[in-house]
Amino acid sequence: MYMKMNIKKYILLGFITVIFGTVSCHDYLDKIPESIIPEDEAFKNFNNFQGYVEELHFLIPDLMRHSWVSSFNWGDDEYMTRTDMRGYLGINFDFGNYRSYVNNVNSYLDRPWSTTNPDIGTPGGHRAGTALWGGGWYGIRKASLGLDAIEKGLMVDATDEERDLIAGQLHFFRAWFYFQIMQYWGGMPYFTEALSADAELNMPRLSYQDCARKAGEDFRKAADLLPINWDNTTAGNRTLGNNELRVNKIWALGYLGKNYLWAGSPLMNSGPTGSRYDYSKEFCEEAATAFAELINLVETGQTQYALVDFEDNQGRSTRGHGYSSIFYTFQQSWRMPGSTEAIMRGPTYRADSRWRQNQSYFPNGMTSGDNVTLCPAANYVNLFGMQNGLPISDYDEDTYYDTGVKKYDPHSGFDPNFPWKDRDPRFYYNFVYDGVKVVAASTSATRPWQVANLHTGGNWVDPASQRSIAETAYCNIKFITLGCNAYDNEGDYGTGNLHPDVSWLRLADVYLMYAEAVAQAYGPKESDPSISLTAADAINKIRARAGVGSVHSKFLDDVNEFMKEVRRERAVELAFESHRFHDLRRWLLLTERPYTLKTRQDFTRNEATFNADTPQNNEVMNWSETIIHERNFDSKHYWLPLKDSEVSIYEGFDQNPGW
Repeated sequence: MYMKMNIKKYILLGFITVIFGTVSCHDYLDKIPESIIPEDEAFKNFNNFQGYVEELHFLIPDLMRHSWVSSFNWGDDEYMTRTDMRGYLGINFDFGNYRSYVNNVNSYLDRPWSTTNPDIGTPGGHRAGTALWGGGWYGIRKASLGLDAIEKGLMVDATDEERDLIAGQLHFFRAWFYFQIMQYWGGMPYFTEALSADAELNMPRLSYQDCARKAGEDFRKAADLLPINWDNTTAGNRTLGNNELRVNKIWALGYLGKNYLWAGSPLMNSGPTGSRYDYSKEFCEEAATAFAELINLVETGQTQYALVDFEDNQGRSTRGHGYSSIFYTFQQSWRMPGSTEAIMRGPTYRADSRWRQNQSYFPNGMTSGDNVTLCPAANYVNLFGMQNGLPISDYDEDTYYDTGVKKYDPHSGFDPNFPWKDRDPRFYYNFVYDGVKVVAASTSATRPWQVANLHTGGNWVDPASQRSIAETAYCNIKFITLGCNAYDNEGDYGTGNLHPDVSWLRLADVYLMYAEAVAQAYGPKESDPSISLTAADAINKIRARAGVGSVHSKFLDDVNEFMKEVRRERAVELAFESHRFHDLRRWLLLTERPYTLKTRQDFTRNEATFNADTPQNNEVMNWSETIIHERNFDSKHYWLPLKDSEVSIYEGFDQNPGW
């Protein structure tokens, strides 16, 4: 079966075909004879083999471009208006309908393949990108086939460096696709070779931790084989300046640590009925070691990665530069965002900002999109504390809300009458709040929309004729400019060249994961034995970059207290980057109040003192908070269900509990 390889065509295969090879190759490969390259030709040298490996990069799902409305934040962080539009996963997941991911063109988890629209769901589809389930298994098989070719000595015309580069990429991708699948569906059979068509199907699902052990071995091999920077290799010199999206040692170390931290987290360590405090010390020690190795390389100047400087995002001159350059570029000829901070990014097929991001983050009337607004949930906005570093609540997670009324900590400096004042600077980076000037153009048509009218009765939250509104009293500005509206048109293809993107792994995330791993393995004031950076230092490094006060001493004497700030810091720094859903699950908080709640805030302006030039200082009255949705989750919602068609493949490949 493996004597011929299809290199030119992307082929979508079902789970059985991709993983177990129960369908003969001749059923699909021999239909296009000109695309078939003999095995000894495909793998004989670096150039040919790298062409085979390149497809693995294009199997990486594109979170922001999987649908007309890119819903990828499924925790307590985002509220999608138009709850009648049940095609989108954000809405379905809010109602506990996890099965909605199956064959859903609006999701990067799984998509139907169609001969009339082959780009949808194919492993290299260019409109919607790749579906994780099918594309992931396809990638796992492809990586195993490649490693088998190296083992058989088919790469005859290559240097040791070239063999290491190929093998390192293959080990990384096999582990990475497993890690992504495990995040959603739990432990799987871990295939280190591609089975033949007549092989017996008898490999049971492994536990999450056993599967993570095997993924860890692949990640470690990748880290040992790959360079920090391809530009500094002989092979990479041939593509000098175009290597930033290639797998390297830092990618592998980052995911080695993340894989072990996830394996040591409460859900994976003790199951859905365990305790939020039940970590595996052993896995956390291994995670800390991997992160420490990465951080040491960064901080000794041996890598191309560094934290991006923080700049004021309020002025139009800074858009797409400084901190915002991690998340989007603007008027830079569609340059890919990420700057020096993004570690792992997948290729983007097109920027497509017009019909995805900028049409989803403002209410209808400000946009001309699909009449859906992705609003930051007010409860999530509350996690953004004060510039002094303190949270705005007393953070007793068990009594965070009392019949829907938010409790604020008077010692933090937060004043509900001046709710935007002296907040964490990242608050102003992420959110449009009441009184912010949005539209630059000044005409009779634009005047009702020039300033964000997010107060009770304002036309952004309570319009008479629009169905898409900013229902929570906040809008998301992290991935777009303020000018991405129907009047300034900065989201148009020819105007702003706006290119938003979410990286799969960035350096700030590494510091925060290191803080969590070290705290659980050694304590908040301790460090991994190989470096001097303590868990608290790691968080403070991220806060200092943004001009935020350090973690208060009251959180440093007890690991469970410290974890409250770890969780809050991850929520703030990594807001809306598709982390929250996974974090709440692995922390065993998804089913617990207040994390099941989504709220809005209501208030009236003090029009007598209102000033749109300094909205952060504006006074409001009658401040209140209301629950607009509560998710009714139980233990089964910690894992997605497998498709019914997959769990009948063979005895031992079992459905997740409760489904």
